[in-house]
Amino acid sequence: MSLSQPMMRVLCEFESAFSQPTWRKMQVLIVGTLLARGRRTVTAALRQMGLHEASHFSLDHHGLNRARWSTLALSRRLLLRLVRTVVAVGGELTFVIDETVERRWGRRITRRGHDRDPLASSKQRSVATSGVRWIVLTLVITPPWTPRSWALPVLSVPASTPEVSRRLGVRHQTVPHRARQMILAVRRWLPAVEMTVIGDQTYSVHELGQACTRWDVRVVAPLRMDAALYGPAAPRRPGTNGRPRVKGERLPPLKQVLKETQTVWHRVRVRWYHGRRRELDVTSGTAVWYRMGQPVLPIRWVLVRDPKGLLQPRAYFSTCPYDPPRAVVQQFITRWTIETTFEESRTPLGLETQRQWSERAIERTTPCLFGLYSLVALLAHALHPDGKIPLQRTAWYDKPQATFAEVLAAVRRHLWGALSYSTSEHAPDRIGIPKSELLRLVQALCYAH
Repeated sequence: MSLSQPMMRVLCEFESAFSQPTWRKMQVLIVGTLLARGRRTVTAALRQMGLHEASHFSLDHHGLNRARWSTLALSRRLLLRLVRTVVAVGGELTFVIDETVERRWGRRITRRGHDRDPLASSKQRSVATSGVRWIVLTLVITPPWTPRSWALPVLSVPASTPEVSRRLGVRHQTVPHRARQMILAVRRWLPAVEMTVIGDQTYSVHELGQACTRWDVRVVAPLRMDAALYGPAAPRRPGTNGRPRVKGERLPPLKQVLKETQTVWHRVRVRWYHGRRRELDVTSGTAVWYRMGQPVLPIRWVLVRDPKGLLQPRAYFSTCPYDPPRAVVQQFITRWTIETTFEESRTPLGLETQRQWSERAIERTTPCLFGLYSLVALLAHALHPDGKIPLQRTAWYDKPQATFAEVLAAVRRHLWGALSYSTSEHAPDRIGIPKSELLRLVQALCYAH
C-alpha cells in the first residue's frame, strides 16, 4: 500500500531509528495495526495488509523480538515531533504521569506480577490482577479539532513489583524512582523548555520533588494532610556555632488548618472535569517540606474544600512557591486526561489484546501501542491541519466535537481510500475494485470484532 505525502512526512520522522529491512516491516505493522479491529497481533496486522498467505510471515515477528532498535529513541523522536507540531513556540509543556496495569497471563511473561486493578477496585474493596504495570508519561495538548485537552503518551516503562524483581535477580526500583529517570530523560531531550509534571498521590514524594527542582521542572501533586511542613529558617546570627539551620518552626498540619475558624478562605471558579465551571474554597501558603537527611523543598501548598460539602477536602502542592493557588488546582484537574487515554488505548487501539511471549517483544509492543495513540493524533493533524475532522452524526445525536474514535476513523478512511481503484469510462460513478482488494475489505468487515 502506497501512503500519501502527509502521512509519509509524519512516518519518516522514525525511519532513521531502524535499518531499511526492519523499517519496511514496521511500516506494514503500523498501517495494519491502525486498520485492524479486535486483537492487535502481528497476524491481525498482516491480514489487514493482505499478507495472510505470505510465506515469510515470521520475518515480521522478528521486527519486534529480534531486530535491533530502541523504544527510547522512538520516544525521543515522537516527543520532538509533537512539540514541533502542536505546541506553540516558547510555550510551556505540561506532562501527566500515571501507571496502568496491562492484564496479561502466561508463564513465559517474566515481568508479570500481581498489582491492584484500579478499574475493578473501589474504596471498600481492593482487587488484584495479573499483568504488567506500566508507567506512562503523556504530553497534554489541545488539538485543533476539540477544545478538550488530550494526553498523548510519549514514554512508557515497566514497573516491576518487589516479588518480580527478586525473581529476576535485579535491584527493585520504586515507581517514583522510575518516574525520576523518565523525567530526567525528557529534560535532556528538551533542555530549555519550561516543564510541569502532574501526578497523583504516588508521585507525592519528597525525593522526586527535590530532583525535579534541581532540573527546573515543576511538580504538581496531592499533599498529605499530615505532611511535615516548616517555616523558612531564620537568618544565621553572627558568631553562632554549629551547623546552620535548614528549617524554621513546625507549621500546623493541614488537617488542623482545615478545622480552624480563623482560616481565611477564598472563593474561586475552576474548569471542572466535565468542562463546566465549579466554585471551590481555597486557602494557601508557602512552606518548606522537610525529611530527615534530605535538603528542604520549598513548596506552595493549597487546601481545597467544596462549599456545598459534596467533595472531600483535598490538599495539593507545587514545587514553585510563586504559583497562584487557583492555577495549582486547575493544573491538577488536567491530570484526569490520562485516564481517558488509558481507556481509549484499550478499546479502540486494542491494548491488552497482543499475544507476544518473548520478553523483548513485550517490552516493545505495549510502548508502541501507547505511542500509536500519539501517532494517530499526528497523522490526523497532517491530514486535517484545519482541525475539521469528519464527524459521524445522526438524526438523534449531533456530535459537537471529534473524539479519538472519529480521529482514528479519519485516519482509517484515508488509508482505505489510498487503494488503487479504476473508474469506468461510460459510468464515472462506478469504480473497479481488484479482487484482492475486495477480499481485504470483506475480511476486515467480517472479522471486525
